[in-house]
Amino acid sequence: MKTLRLHPQDNLLVALDALPKGCELSADFKACNDIPKMHKVASQTIAAGEKILKYGQVIGQATQSIAAGEHIHTHNCAMGNFERDFAFCSQIRPTQFVPTNAKRQFQGYHRPSGKVGTRNFIALVTTVNCSATAARHIAEQARLGQLLDGFDNIDGIVPLVHSSGCGMNPNSRGGHILARTLAGYAVHPNFGGVITLGLGCEAMQLNHLMRDYGLVESEFFRAYNIQDVDGTAKAIDHGLGIIREMLPRVNAVKRQATDASHLTLAVQCGGSDAFSGITANPALGKAADTLVAQGGTVIYSETPEIYGAEHLLTQRAETPESAQAIVDLISWWENYTLMNGVELNNNPSPGNKAGGLTTILEKSLGAMAKAGSTNLRAVYQYAEQVKEKGMVFMDSPGFDPVSVTGQVASGANVVCFTTGRGSAFGHKPVPSLKLASNTALYERMTGDIDINCGKAIEGGSLEASGAEIFETILRVASGERTKSELLGYGDNEFTPWPMGAVV
Repeated sequence: MKTLRLHPQDNLLVALDALPKGCELSADFKACNDIPKMHKVASQTIAAGEKILKYGQVIGQATQSIAAGEHIHTHNCAMGNFERDFAFCSQIRPTQFVPTNAKRQFQGYHRPSGKVGTRNFIALVTTVNCSATAARHIAEQARLGQLLDGFDNIDGIVPLVHSSGCGMNPNSRGGHILARTLAGYAVHPNFGGVITLGLGCEAMQLNHLMRDYGLVESEFFRAYNIQDVDGTAKAIDHGLGIIREMLPRVNAVKRQATDASHLTLAVQCGGSDAFSGITANPALGKAADTLVAQGGTVIYSETPEIYGAEHLLTQRAETPESAQAIVDLISWWENYTLMNGVELNNNPSPGNKAGGLTTILEKSLGAMAKAGSTNLRAVYQYAEQVKEKGMVFMDSPGFDPVSVTGQVASGANVVCFTTGRGSAFGHKPVPSLKLASNTALYERMTGDIDINCGKAIEGGSLEASGAEIFETILRVASGERTKSELLGYGDNEFTPWPMGAVV
C-alpha cells in the first residue's frame, strides 16, 4: 500500500512512503511530482478556490488548480475562509463505564487529600525568581550530602523555579495564573512533601498565596521567606533541616493498589508530522477513551492547536455552557495573538511542514484525535483544579512546557506525549510517556521514545496501539520508569504561562 485515504469524502491521499514522479497511484492517474513520505497528493482535480478535504474536514483551499496526482502543500494550499458547524451538544453520547469490580488497578501513593500519586517527590516551590537560587542550592546540597540515602521510597527533590513573581500585578490575569500554578503544585499528589520558599518582599506574597488557596502548614507542607530567616545561607540551612525532618515521614508512605479512576492523564503532542493524526494521536485517543470508561480523567489542552477544529469539541460538549466556553476561548486567542503580532493560522512550525502538515486546520484536526471520542465534560482555565471525571479541556498555549505545567497544576499525574519529529521532553514530578507516530523515528530515537505507534499502519491497528498505551500507563503509574525519566528529563520544564506587563 503506497497511499492512504482517511475518509471517503477526502479529495487527497497521504503518501505512506516517498513516491517518485510517475508512480502509478490508481488506474486513472500517476504522481505528477516526487511526493515526500507523509505528504498529500491530490486524488482528483481540485479547482482554484475549491476546498481541500482531509479526515472528511476542510484543511484549506486550493490557491491554484491542482491536478490529480499533484503534490498538495504550502505552494498550492492555504487557509481560506469556511463555515464551521458548531452544533452545540449535537454529538454527545452515553459513556459505557466499566463496572466497579472490573476496573483495572495500579499501585499508587494515597494522600490525605484523597488524591493518588504516581511518584513520591519532595518539592521546593518558589514564589518568586529571587528565591530560585536558594531552592536550587537546597536541592543540590541535599544531593551532595546524600540526604536521600536509605530513603529508597522517595524519588527525589525537585526545585520548581521560574522567572516571575515580582514586577507584576498579583491581581492581574497573569498574577492569578501564576498563583494557581504554584498552588496546584503545592497540593499535587506526586509530592509527598512540599516546601514553599519566598523572598519576603515580592508581589506574589507567600502568606497571600496560602490564604487564597487554603494552604496550611503541616508535617508535609512548610513555608518560609528568605528575609524572615536572615538571608540566603540560613534559608538554605533551614530548608535542609526541614527536608531532614520530612524524609522519614515521606519515605513511610508506600504504594497501594487503587483503581484507574484515580488517574488523570494529560495528553500532549509536539514536533508533530502528518502521521501524528493518523497513528499516535488516534491511538492515544483510544487509550483516553479506555481511561474515561474506567472512571478516570483526561485533560486535553493547547488551545491554539484546536483552531479550525473547535467545532468538533462544541458538538461533543455535554452542556451549552462548555460549548460556548470553547468558542469564547478561540475568540480570546484571536485577539490575544493579534495584539502580540502573531496569527493563529500561522501555527505549523518548519518541522511540522517538513513532516507534511500544511495548515493549522490540518494540524488541529490531527491533534484533536488524541482527545478520543467521549463527551467534553467541562472547560477549565489554565492551572485550574480539575474536578470532573471524563474528558475535559484546559486552556493553554501550544508550547509544550507551558501547557504541561498547567495540566500538572490542574492535577494530571501521568503525561502522554505524541511526536512525529522527535520532541525531547519530561516533566517532574509527573512521568511522561513518549509516543512515536512513525517507525523510523522510533528506531532512530529508541532511547527517548516509549511506544511505537507507527505499527498501527504497518500491519497493526489503532486498537492494538491504544491498548498498548493504556497498559503502559498502568505500569508507569505503578512505578515503571519512562525513557525521559531514565534520561534525567524534567528538572527544567516547569514553565508557568507568562502573561502581562513586567514593570
